[in-house]
Amino acid sequence: MIPFLQQAAKVRPSQKQLDWFELESYAFIHFGVNTYTDREWGTGQEPEEIFNPVKLDCDQWVRAIQSAGLKGMVLTAKHHDGFCLWPSQYTEHSVKNSPYQGDVVRQAADACRRGGIKFGFYLSPWDRNSPYYGTPSYNDYFCNQLTELLTGYGEIFYVWFDNACGEGPNGKKQVYDFPRYFELIHRYQPNAVIFNDFGPDVRWCGNEAGAARHAEWAVVPGELCRYAPVQTGAGPLAQEGDLSYLYNTHQEIGTTSNILYSKGLCYVPSEIDMSIRPGWFWHEQESPHSLERLFHTYLTSVGANTCLNLNIPPNRDGLIDERDVCRLAQLGELLQKEFGEAIPCETQKVLDTPKTQPQYTVTLPEPTSDIRYVVLGEDLTQGQRIESFHITAEACGREYPLYEGTCVGHKKICPLQDPFAKQNPLIGDGSEKISRLTVHITAARDEVHLKTIQVY
Repeated sequence: MIPFLQQAAKVRPSQKQLDWFELESYAFIHFGVNTYTDREWGTGQEPEEIFNPVKLDCDQWVRAIQSAGLKGMVLTAKHHDGFCLWPSQYTEHSVKNSPYQGDVVRQAADACRRGGIKFGFYLSPWDRNSPYYGTPSYNDYFCNQLTELLTGYGEIFYVWFDNACGEGPNGKKQVYDFPRYFELIHRYQPNAVIFNDFGPDVRWCGNEAGAARHAEWAVVPGELCRYAPVQTGAGPLAQEGDLSYLYNTHQEIGTTSNILYSKGLCYVPSEIDMSIRPGWFWHEQESPHSLERLFHTYLTSVGANTCLNLNIPPNRDGLIDERDVCRLAQLGELLQKEFGEAIPCETQKVLDTPKTQPQYTVTLPEPTSDIRYVVLGEDLTQGQRIESFHITAEACGREYPLYEGTCVGHKKICPLQDPFAKQNPLIGDGSEKISRLTVHITAARDEVHLKTIQVY
């Protein structure tokens, strides 16, 4: 068992996965004919004439995105209705036959570059308008459109696919040729990260509520991510079990009890995607979620070894709703207030401790009761290894437990106080001041390589 855990500890991300983690958060932009029909899923029969964003301003989108600290944009170039936000030469169901007649993809890509953020796109494999859908010719059609987007809009940081498919139990069925799609991306945009339920680079977290698992591992069984390269041999119990049932909605993906049954492990982190409001497309009667919910989602996404893809839908004028603009600015201000500047501490690794259970002492410049967060991060170039840890505080010569956690990965934010709580004393009645923290790794798969310990 131990040799296999040591193999698991050496499963490592690609450079583009490391770069993706550094972004931490970016925006999803759902925009199209559904914006005008008040639907979430279109039928594919919507007339092109309804799409008319008379005040379209993608620079306004970028300003709103940046105000929240988001570092990129993923635009729905085509949703399930098949309407294309660029003038594709392969269909008439696009902006070229709308009153707008511009190229929204180009407007968005250019605005991102002017604003200094990354640009990517979502191209729905399910197309309810195309006459080719459900036939062998559809994959050719899809690849033609994918090539247009990959070659016509500059550098792409992210290509986002889901696996929505079909028209109901007796409707059209289409087998998507994802390996062919991936080959095109690798050819034309080799640095682009690919999102898909089954890899190769990033997978879905399993919900749209903004919640990570209790232990969000990026090292997962190859049975889950069939498009990702396997980096280990089989687990010691692989012949005694079957992980073919695994899907992203399961809760124990990547935990030790799970991976022991795997035929091989790969590195595929998860993304948390949720909308700033109840729907994915803009609906006039909806309002953005509370600042508290968005902030807590940040803690359980960016702060739990995932990245956050926060949807911000433009309205029928082609602008981000002012209510959402306000909420994004509030989120950015709160994140800056809470995480803008770390307390300058002195960190020292305690000697003579096992390599899989090291301890780190963090000495504060002066005793304080105003500690809100401890942020940990592993050196992922060495793999994801930490399985559990706890944090204690020293105050007035006594030690107090503060936090217990599971895996760490790219970033683990350990909240010790909640800015939305009326009262949350750190220890005792809140009058005792902390002079030192101890971070104790209680289990790891191999030698720990902790990259970051920050206190806020």
